[in-house]
Formats: sequence, C-alpha cells, structure tokens
Amino acid sequence: MAYETIKYEVADQILTITLNRPDKLNAFNAQMQAELIDAFDTADKDDNVRAIIVTGAGRGFCAGADLSSGADTFDRDARRGPVKRFADGKVDYSDPQVRDGGGQVTLRIFKCLKPVIAAVNGPAVGIGVTMQLAMDIRIASEAARFGFVFSQRGIVPEAASSWFLPRIVGISQALEWCYSGRVFPAQEALAGRLVSKVVAPDDLLPTARALAKEFAAKTAPVSVALIRQMMWRMMGADDPMEAHKVDSRGIYARGRSDDVKEGVVSFLEKRPAHFKNKVSTDMPDYFPWWTEREYK
Repeated sequence: MAYETIKYEVADQILTITLNRPDKLNAFNAQMQAELIDAFDTADKDDNVRAIIVTGAGRGFCAGADLSSGADTFDRDARRGPVKRFADGKVDYSDPQVRDGGGQVTLRIFKCLKPVIAAVNGPAVGIGVTMQLAMDIRIASEAARFGFVFSQRGIVPEAASSWFLPRIVGISQALEWCYSGRVFPAQEALAGRLVSKVVAPDDLLPTARALAKEFAAKTAPVSVALIRQMMWRMMGADDPMEAHKVDSRGIYARGRSDDVKEGVVSFLEKRPAHFKNKVSTDMPDYFPWWTEREYK
C-alpha cells in the first residue's frame, strides 16, 4: 500500500510510523485507519523490524477523529449508507458496517508480534489517545496533552478503550478522565500511569529509540513476540492456571530451540548471543493458543 496519511520508515531494525496529516493535527480518518492496519500487517511479516515507534508529524500526535463532516461525523447511516436491519426495523449490530474503525486499529495493534512504543509529541485526544492504549509503552513530550473527550461530544469511548484503559490506569482513574472529558497535561498522565515517562520535546524520539534498541539488541525475536502476547492475553484470564498452561508450552517448545541453546552457551562463553529463529517462520507449534474472536 502506498501511504498518504502515515510515514513508514525502518532504520536500525526500528520501524517508525508517523501519523502524517500535520495540517489537520494528524486527525484520524478512514484512510489512516486502513493505512495503520496495513502498516502493522507489514511490520509483523518483516523480520528486520524488531520494534515499532508511533509518533505524530508537526505539533500534534493526533487530534482525534476528523470532524470535517460536521454533525454527521459519527453517523454511519448518513456517511456510509444504512446498515443492515431486521424485519422489525431493529439494527443488525453484527453488520461489519457497524464496526468502530478505531477499534479495528487497536485490535490489530493488540495482535502485533513486535514491541510497540508511543512517542506522544503533542495533543492526543479521542482516538488519538485510545489508539495508544494497545501499545506497550507510552512516552510523552512535555508538550503532550491527553483527553478522553467522548462525554463532551455526546458519544462513548471507542477503540476497545473500555477494556484497555481500566487495565492500564485502574477503574477510578479511567472513569474520572472519561466522565469529565477534559484535556489534561503530560504530568497528570504520568501521575495517572497512562505514560511511563515525560521528557523534553527534543528528547522524545531519542528516548523512544533508545528503548526500542534495548528491546532489539540482545533479545530473541520469537521470545519477544511470545512474551508480548502472553502478557496482554493473560490480562483477561480468569485463573493463574491459564498462565501456567501457556508458560509450560513456551518453556517446553522454546527449551528445545536453537535460540535457547545459543542463549545459554553465549552466556557461559561470555559473548553476545546470535539468535537465528525468526518470527515469520519459527513461532512454536502451539501458537496461537487462543481462539480468535469474531465480530458478530
């Protein structure tokens, strides 16, 4: 796909995805949705990509949904044509046309096999902040601002944020921010554990890149891919036995791999490890261990 609303740049095994509508504060639209999903698809297939950074062009990260359609911005029937309905006139909510576009992006990020870092350079509101919730780590510039503004627009949180946000910051903090819909500064985001670090604007991308390099430099790509999915998916498990099952499969399968042999021998020989297993071809046979959910 030729990208128009984002930039896709790989250097030193780090992919930087830049939201690139600076004249609109990188406002999210259907084209950006499709391009972001494609970018994560492409990154997962590329063994040269070991970590991903998402940031914004210009002075904003993402100003939220593009509101240029005015009052019809969130009216799917008005913008796309009527969705399916049953004989009694009730909406068939299983119609894919009903699906939230932001949620399709966060669900794709959730499935990603590479570490994902948000480098929040400026205002991030609505989908501009909820898209970050499926990313692993959020680093903010001092110029960043955040807002779960849905209540002030007469709408509700989207992008599966009612699942992600309370797990990241706790239910009370999530509700305070969503009830009020107010925009708050980076230091409040740090205090509320939405972001892990606040840095000077000029230090934002270097800080994110240093972290991405740390993820890539000495680690086994297949192990990192498994760790990401293990951690995220266990957040919804109902018993630690579910984690024990997955841990046991991982220890068994990876314990017999060339990567583990190299990891142990390199440690004993006091030299850097050279891991050869690839995410594209060498994921263990028990992966994926979950049943993929369908929209219906």
